[in-house]
Parts: sequence; C-alpha cells; structure tokens
Amino acid sequence: MLNISLNINPRKANKLIKKVGFCLVFLFFGFKTFAQIEDLQLAMQFNRSGELQKANDIYLKLYKQSNEGYFQFYFKSLIGLKKFDEAESVVKKMIRKHPQEYQYTVALGTVYHEKGAQDKADGVYNEIIKNMPAEQTAVNEIAMSFYQAEAIDFAIKAFMQGRKILHNDELYSNELTSLYRYKHDKVNLVNEYINMLQHHPEYASPAKNMLAAMFDGNDDYNMFKAALLKAIQQYPQQTVFADLLTWQYLQQKQFDQALIQAIALSRRLNDGGSSLIELGQTLINNQAYDEAIRAYDYVISKGKEGEYYFRAKMDLLNAKNLKVTTGKYTQADLLGLETGYQELLVELGRNATTAFAMQKLARLQAFKLHKLNDAQKLLEEAISFPNMRQRLLDDCKLDLGDIYLLNNKPWDATLMYSQVEKSSPGTPIAQESQYRNAKLAYYIGDFNWAKGQLDILKAATSQLIANDALNLSLMISDHTAFDSTGNALKMYARADLLIFKEDPDKAVITLDSIDKAFPGNNLSNDILMAKARILIQKNDYPKAIINLKTIADNKADLWADDAVYMLGDIYENQLADKVKAQAYYQQIITDYPGSPWLTEARKRFRLLRGDVVPGS
Repeated sequence: MLNISLNINPRKANKLIKKVGFCLVFLFFGFKTFAQIEDLQLAMQFNRSGELQKANDIYLKLYKQSNEGYFQFYFKSLIGLKKFDEAESVVKKMIRKHPQEYQYTVALGTVYHEKGAQDKADGVYNEIIKNMPAEQTAVNEIAMSFYQAEAIDFAIKAFMQGRKILHNDELYSNELTSLYRYKHDKVNLVNEYINMLQHHPEYASPAKNMLAAMFDGNDDYNMFKAALLKAIQQYPQQTVFADLLTWQYLQQKQFDQALIQAIALSRRLNDGGSSLIELGQTLINNQAYDEAIRAYDYVISKGKEGEYYFRAKMDLLNAKNLKVTTGKYTQADLLGLETGYQELLVELGRNATTAFAMQKLARLQAFKLHKLNDAQKLLEEAISFPNMRQRLLDDCKLDLGDIYLLNNKPWDATLMYSQVEKSSPGTPIAQESQYRNAKLAYYIGDFNWAKGQLDILKAATSQLIANDALNLSLMISDHTAFDSTGNALKMYARADLLIFKEDPDKAVITLDSIDKAFPGNNLSNDILMAKARILIQKNDYPKAIINLKTIADNKADLWADDAVYMLGDIYENQLADKVKAQAYYQQIITDYPGSPWLTEARKRFRLLRGDVVPGS
C-alpha cells in the first residue's frame, strides 16, 4: 500500500474550505433563482392565457419564498381573482413588517378601491400624503407608488404637497406635466407649463410642441390665451409669455394679431428685428404674405445701420415675389415689387452678387408686367458679369431663352438653351434646357425634331422632366398618326405657348377655334386639360375641377393620371380638403401603378394618413 502524506498549511486549508463553501452556497442560490425565474415565466404565461388561478398558485409559492420580491405579482393576482379579503390580509402583514415602505400602504388603499369602498381608499391615501416627510426622495417614492396603483390624482396631490412641505414651487414640473398629459387635463397642463416657464423659459420650445399635440381646436387655444394674458400681467418681466402669445395667435392663424404682438416684443427686447425676420419666414410658410411684408417693412424702417436691414430687404422682395407667384396680388402689388427690385439694385449695384435680384426682376417684367424688352436687356447684362456662380448663370440663360421665345426670337432662345446644355452636361439643369429646346420645337410646329428629343428625355433622372417629356411625346404621336400635317396640333401648340406667356384670354380663344377650324379632331381632352391649366392659373379651382374630373373619368386617356393627381393637389393645397385629396392619391396608387406620379402620390397619401415618412 502506497502511503502519501500531504503537508498542507492550516491557514491555506481554511481559505480553501471557505472558497468551496462559498461556491456551494452560490450554486445553491443560483439554481434556486433560476428555478424562480422559470416559475415566474410560467405564471405569466398562465396569466396571458386567462388561467388566473394557476398563475396565482405559482405567485403564492414565490411569495412564500421571498415576500418582498414577489409581493406585487401575488397582490395583483389576488386583486385579479377578486380575493379582496386575502389581499387585505397579505397587505396588512407587509405593512406590519415594513411600516416605512409606502407601496404597501398604497396597496391597502387599492384593495379598498377595488372592493368599492372608495371613502376608505381615499382615507388611506390622504393619510399617506398628510404624514409625508419633507424629503424629496420620499415624495418621489410615494407619488410613484400612487402612479403604479393608477391613483393618478393622488400622485398629483403627492407632488403638490411635496412642493408645499419642501417650500419649492420649481420641483416636480416634468412629473406633473407628464401626469396632466396622461389625464388629458389641458387646463392644469397649461398652468403647470406657465409655472415651469417662469423659472425655466428655455423649455418654451418643448412646451409649444406638447401643447400643439394636445390641443384640439380654438377652445383650447382660447383657454391658453386667457392663461397667458394673466401670466403676462402677473410676471411682466418674463418675455417668454409674450412669445407664447405670438405663437398662440399663429396656431389660430390670427396672423395680424401675431404680428402686432411680435413687434411689441421686438421693441421690448430691442433685438434689432431678429425675431421679426424669423416670424416673417413662418408667415411666408403659411402664405400670410401681407403680414410677412409688414414684418420686413418694420425691420427696414429701423434704418440701414441695423444688423438685419439688408436681410429684411431681400426677404421683403421674396415675400412680395411669392405673393405674385401664388396669384394673390393686384396690379399695384406688381408695380410695387418692380420698384422694390429696382431700388435694391440702385442701392447695391448691378453685379454678380445681385444678379439673382436681376433675374427675379426680369421674370416679373416678362411674365407679369409683359415688359419683354426691359426683361431681355436686364438678363443680357446679368449673363455678362464675370465670376458668376455657374448655376445662377445657367438659370439666367434659361430665363433669357424663355424671354427670347416670348419676344418671338426662337433662334436666340434655342441658342441660350443649347449653351446651358453644353455648360453642364449630364446634370438636371442640362436636361431641363434640352426639354425647353424640345418644347420650343413643339411650339413652332417642328414635331418630328421635338419628338426625337422628348424620347431621349423620357429616361431623364428628373421625374418631372421625364413625365412631361413622356406626355408631350405621346400627344405628338397620337395627333400626327392620322394627320401628317398636324394642323390641329399646331393650333393647339400656339394656344399652349399663349398659356406659357400667361396670356390666358387669347389662349382660350385659340383653343375654342380648333374645333371650328378642324372639325372631327381628337384633341378634346387635351383642350380640356389646357383649359384646366388656365383656370388654375386664374385660381378658379371649382371650374378647373370640373374639367379635370371629366378627363379622369376616362381612365384610358393620356391625361387621366395627371388629372387625378392634379385633383389631389388642388384638394390638398388649395381647398384644404384632406379627405378628398387622400382619395385621389389613393386612386393613383390603385388605378395607375405605372404612372410617373406614383411615388409622389404614395408619399402624399401616407402623409395625409398620418404616417411618418422619412425625409418629409
């Protein structure tokens, strides 16, 4: 027999025994915890399947193993089974065991509430709040216990009492606004935001976003206005409430009142007009051009030495230009805008830096005031400036080409278009210039050359150009197939050119003459579409809709999908009828899956439906 003797140090032996013992204990409790997790998952599964008693049996087992760890599971299970007496007994046991832990006292109130003894529940809850210690952590714990028990009003009471006993009205604003939002309590939400903003005005932007999401209509905004006016009187040193009042007027689209309030605030802040520059952009976004113009005029009136003087001058002309573009203008507006651009060019000079203003003035003179020679000279000067940005130079040349066309100089026009095409090959603006050249050929009746260019452009990267090229190419094919002379189409093209010149009355006379000159032609729907475009140009949307609906009724027609999409656009952006707009966009999706408008129609449909569309 082999005798082996081990010499082990007694200290090391004790350490080894302790380590082994610890590992065994760890393994024991680890296995126990793992088993408890499995039991808990099984109980939850029984709950989901409606087997409440089976779940309760497991929760009871777990509760016996760890009162504190599984109390809430077991307690809620008893409430679910309406075992109120048993639940009350368990809760009282935990209160005796942990008298300082508020969750158990709150749970007792829950038992009474579920039993229908609301007075007893309120008594328990009020007693908790009455005896609440002046400690911030205790207030948080009590309020959270109320919230978890769905006693929202008492969670609010806890926070309000906490403010009182801690002598700090700034505490718990975020928690209270969250609870008021949860309750949909708009009045108290507004009051709490006013309380918060007097101490922390930097939270005004999040407050605006939240209130905009909560408010349903004018009644809510009027309630908010009343609260703001009271706050302005109570806290006159706080400008945040005056800013919110401006915002409130904007939400109600009371743009005149918003501007008056903003001017008063700008004077008070002595901000040089920066707030009015920002407001002006908001007004423009809402097509409140007259009010935006007044905002910029106010900044300009502060004098040339003002920091925002030139910015306001530029923005003023932009607002006036947009007003003209949307058709909401008088002849006096046109002349005033022309004078504004001319004064700006006198003040800043004519050079590469101000060429953008020369371009806008030229477009105004050509298309609205019909001063073609003045517009032509202005752009001829603009394109001669050295060191001009290439994109601006190309834009000026395209506009000059259009003006040559309006001025009956088609060869000069095609020269300008061709220069742009060569200067920026392969770019969207080159494709635009190529399309304009094709359109010019169509206007003068050279259909074969026009169609050749249009067929190339059907593969253009710009969806709009590709769509326009496809439509025009198909129209030329349709109306020259059985009439090699294309005489009826030539008359239609002349009317189309008059629409481009913004001479709608002559365009309508020409369109009406086609049937008389060429009876039996097949341009009826093309004429309807042209007249619809004229009516849209005149902002006569009800009559335009009649024409477009007639076209849309014939789904096989070349213009059918265009008509449907245009109807959606009119109802969405001009008549504010989102339901009808959504229906027309849906029609594009379902009835015209091959339409070039499909992608845009799908995007607009989703936006109107309330979806969050990436990049929108």
